[in-house]
Amino acid sequence: MIEESNCIKKRWKKLGNLYDPRLSNFHKMQFSHASNPVPIHLESNIFRIFFNIRDKKNRSSIAAVDIDIIKKKIIYEHQGIFFKYGSEDSFFSHGVSLGNFYDVDNSRYMLFMGWKMMPDKYWQGRIGRLLIDGNSNISLDKKQPILDINSIDMISLSYPWILFTNSFYQIWYGSTLSWKKDNGEMLHVINYASSNDGNIWKRHGQVIPHKLGVAQAFSRPSVIICNETYHMWFSYRGNKNDKYKIGYATSEDALNWILRLDHKNICTSECGWDSEMIEYPYVFLHNDELYMLYNGNDYGRTGFGLAKYE
Repeated sequence: MIEESNCIKKRWKKLGNLYDPRLSNFHKMQFSHASNPVPIHLESNIFRIFFNIRDKKNRSSIAAVDIDIIKKKIIYEHQGIFFKYGSEDSFFSHGVSLGNFYDVDNSRYMLFMGWKMMPDKYWQGRIGRLLIDGNSNISLDKKQPILDINSIDMISLSYPWILFTNSFYQIWYGSTLSWKKDNGEMLHVINYASSNDGNIWKRHGQVIPHKLGVAQAFSRPSVIICNETYHMWFSYRGNKNDKYKIGYATSEDALNWILRLDHKNICTSECGWDSEMIEYPYVFLHNDELYMLYNGNDYGRTGFGLAKYE
């Protein structure tokens, strides 16, 4: 099955670092990182790539840069914040981390993980929804999370990925089962939920199998459908001393997944901005070609790069 799909039988070819915030006048002295990139097509080969920046207290907000992904050229670097972390009483008081965007009728939405630090020094994540107006104006669509803590997701939720097809919604997202297992690493898995209206969700629980010591801390799933098969890329770690890598899984029904960590078709580089870790993939199609935006060293401190199936 996996060898027969034209979508995933090839290897990722890295095209280099598209944006390094350490070289940005906007970031210097004020912000760091360019994490969790989300590309929205503007025209031709130009995308507005939203990403998360951090202030000196590690609170994340949303910024953007316009890039020609074929020429690998920055067209315009926006000098302001598009959406900021919330007030102390909000569920995103310590930051917003981007998932992906989707269109319904004439509206465009973007999902995010809202961070809130707790007295025990851990955090609680919940999933919220933003409204994008004209690819520039971003506002909170709902004051309350669309997926909150409950009996299935009891500790914390993270990075959502949503697909909207045939008036049916599907979300894959992270869920914390334990902050610390015997090897000192958290157990944070990928769960699944479905909805007919995008507001009332049926949660199905964990769908990506984990392996303690190998893959037990997952983050930011990125899902496409090709040849009637679901394909997912994600970040994962196996222990507290491990660095993020990008893994891969497949499914025929969105619920039952096969973990394919042996398909290491994108790895760290020998040197440079992504030589220590690679994480937070965002896979998308452009002109019938499959691309991946991803972060490198230190959770996006060195910016994001681009890869392509060739």
